[in-house]
Amino acid sequence: MAGDFNKLNRLEELKTKLSGKHYRMKIGGRSNFTHPFKGTVANSWEKREGESGLSDKIFSETSVFKKFFIFAVIFFLFSSAFAAYTFFIKGNTISNSNIGISVLGNPFAEGGTPLPLQIEIANKNSSALLLADLLVEYPKSASNDLSSNAERQRISLGTIPAGGIRDEKVSVVLYGEQGSVKPVKISLEYRVEGSNAIFVKEKNYQISINSAPINLSADIPSSITPGQNMALNIKTSLNSTKPARNIMLTADYPVGFEFVSATPAPSFGNNAWFLGDLAPGTERDISITGKMVGVGSGEEKTFHIYSGSQSDTDQAKIGVVFNSLSETVAIQKPIISALLYVNGAYQERYAVDESAPVYGEIHWANNLDTSVNDMQIVAKISGNAVDPAQISSSDGFYNSSLGTITWDKNSVSELEQVAPSASGVVKFTLSPLPLYGPSGLLQSPSIVINVSVSGKQPMSGNSFTSLKNSESKTIRIISDLGLSTQAFYYSGPFQNSGPVPPKAGEKTTYTITWSVTNTANNISKARVKSTLPPWVDFIGSASPPSEDFSYDPAAKSLVWNIGNIPKGAGITGSGRQVSFQIEFTPSLSQVGSAPTLVNDAILTGYDDFANVDVTVNKTALSTRLGSDPSFPADGDRVVK
Repeated sequence: MAGDFNKLNRLEELKTKLSGKHYRMKIGGRSNFTHPFKGTVANSWEKREGESGLSDKIFSETSVFKKFFIFAVIFFLFSSAFAAYTFFIKGNTISNSNIGISVLGNPFAEGGTPLPLQIEIANKNSSALLLADLLVEYPKSASNDLSSNAERQRISLGTIPAGGIRDEKVSVVLYGEQGSVKPVKISLEYRVEGSNAIFVKEKNYQISINSAPINLSADIPSSITPGQNMALNIKTSLNSTKPARNIMLTADYPVGFEFVSATPAPSFGNNAWFLGDLAPGTERDISITGKMVGVGSGEEKTFHIYSGSQSDTDQAKIGVVFNSLSETVAIQKPIISALLYVNGAYQERYAVDESAPVYGEIHWANNLDTSVNDMQIVAKISGNAVDPAQISSSDGFYNSSLGTITWDKNSVSELEQVAPSASGVVKFTLSPLPLYGPSGLLQSPSIVINVSVSGKQPMSGNSFTSLKNSESKTIRIISDLGLSTQAFYYSGPFQNSGPVPPKAGEKTTYTITWSVTNTANNISKARVKSTLPPWVDFIGSASPPSEDFSYDPAAKSLVWNIGNIPKGAGITGSGRQVSFQIEFTPSLSQVGSAPTLVNDAILTGYDDFANVDVTVNKTALSTRLGSDPSFPADGDRVVK
């Protein structure tokens, strides 16, 4: 025990000595180091005395900013959570689910008749709805599209207090087919206290049309074959106790439908009828005849019929559609067919020149799965422009008294019994008559070719079923439009000067005259264009001054805008012509030649009857003035 006590005293003594100044350690530079540095080594976690610590300062400032930013984010999140709690959970503001919209009214309506509706708005929130507006939207016509074709009623409701109920009466007028369903969109727009945002509560209400103001019905074949005439019979009647004013009916035809005629004739174009004012119970019938061309078997084509009141801005259109319907027809391959090709093309109408022969081909076929016996093809050719003496066929019989060409088993052996899916071609040629002849000028010259095909389909026993098909094509003859270009020195409306023949380095003037003629059809948008060569200049003006003639010196172009050229111009009636003067200064390089005075001229126009563009080209005019009777034989070549 005594030993342990002594040891403890000595340890305490040693501790006291070590903590005294005598035993405090100082670390200095050793005297045998070559450099003079002496100093103290600081602990790694202590700053050196006098050190400013720029990085610590930045770190200190950044820490303050971070603390502030974190505090702001926490405060924002807490505020948002509190606001959300207040708005959505606590229930002392507004929720759309606490707003009720009820519609009281008949879910059925008569088309075109006002339907009263009572709309109830119930605010079950604990806060008021401010600046509330009731918006009612419904289709303006038979369409259900509310985006571009809607009637809109806006009613100001003001403030709806918490727990309040507001009733409003509105009236809507709906149109459509019987049995169709029309949408009525009801919207409540409102604001809440302390916010400028507009909130919306919506409700959709459906109303069925139990009767249309105008009844529409259409009778149309369920299927047709291409090229065959079809009838579309439309019946419309006023289904109302009150008269309807300015009623119209329009038909939208599918692609491939070719309008032929209608009874009564359309009021606008070929598809719009103005029916006027209709009294209750009034019926109107419209019959449309046409055909489908350029369509294939298996296709379906839909016709859309509309009725309604006439537009205030466009008399040819419906402003408000009262009723509409759609009818679809299926395109079927004919049982037996005979398709007429003219000059290698299959189309409904053709246009040819009077001097061009017409080559016809009839492509026949049996489209049945069984044979067809005694097939016969007949082409009846008529029209005021056909030349009966120029009709011929190498494999058919032409009956000039009837104007028909017949192909049967007597002339084409394959037609006696035509196997399933068998086909072939028969041909003929014809030529148009001159458009102007001893009998005068042809009016609306055309050739009509009606092709019919018939045959017998064997049935059970010795019985047969007759098969028939037909189609018709029209060939219109293009008017013979003429252009004459002439150059004069001694004739014409201008006095010319200068040497004849032209002399190198000296000026000689000439008169150029253009004239046009026309035969059978009116020509519109007619114009003649040409240019002058570099060695020729335009001088003076055109004669007569009433003609629309212009010259562009930059392009050296000449333009005569004729416009309309009536049929018979220059033949049975007065023609059109214009004259202008040019100046030619030949060069030594042109000595011995007859240079060009005016380049090629081109006449363009549109044949209003044949529905085609027409073009006439005339070659350039030179100093060889063949049209001037007083011009000397040697007056064309340039001399020195």
